[in-house]
Amino acid sequence: MASQSAAASKMRERGRRKRATAVEGVDATAAMRIDILKSAAKAFRRLGYHGATVEQIAAALHMKKGNLYYYFKNKEEILFACHQYSLDQLMEILEGIQHGSANPDEKLRQLIVAFVHTILDELHGTALLLDLEALTPAHLKAVIVRRDRFERGVREVLEEGMADGTFAAGDAKLRAFAVFGAVNWIPRWFKPQGASTSQQIADLFADYLISGLKGARRL
Repeated sequence: MASQSAAASKMRERGRRKRATAVEGVDATAAMRIDILKSAAKAFRRLGYHGATVEQIAAALHMKKGNLYYYFKNKEEILFACHQYSLDQLMEILEGIQHGSANPDEKLRQLIVAFVHTILDELHGTALLLDLEALTPAHLKAVIVRRDRFERGVREVLEEGMADGTFAAGDAKLRAFAVFGAVNWIPRWFKPQGASTSQQIADLFADYLISGLKGARRL
């Protein structure tokens, strides 16, 4: 009996180690995929999607091109993953805000700040602005569906604010477009080594946009 118990214990321990190793492997793979996305985003920003090569993305991580293909089968899949990664961040924040009790102006501030950080810090200014036309039809549809969901969430916050008087009455859809248009343009001029940090820019844009929404009367 003792020997059987010891054998069973060893088997359980081997199983535990195997599961732990598997989890560590998954975590390491996920971490490497994110590193690849960030390297790709830097290359896309500097050279454009069509100008950047898989070799350049891999070389920045001291990887061989063949090793990178273990994580992504081609450059288009990397592009799609960049969009998905960015949208994951935004949707998680949106969900938390929707279930929170903050006032509409504070909700909108949190969304604007998160949006700015996502497109400037997470994937170096290319998060939601990469070449959509380079995606396959299936990937394009998936990105648009999730992007539209985020936009609807912002409109709902605007509608909530207009309903309770936080924001002036107006067209929530047009105002959401104004917010997205302002924020989406930031990566066109933002320089990481510039005088303003991403947090300073996020705060300034949030102040400016929210102030305008409170005072707007026609839009």
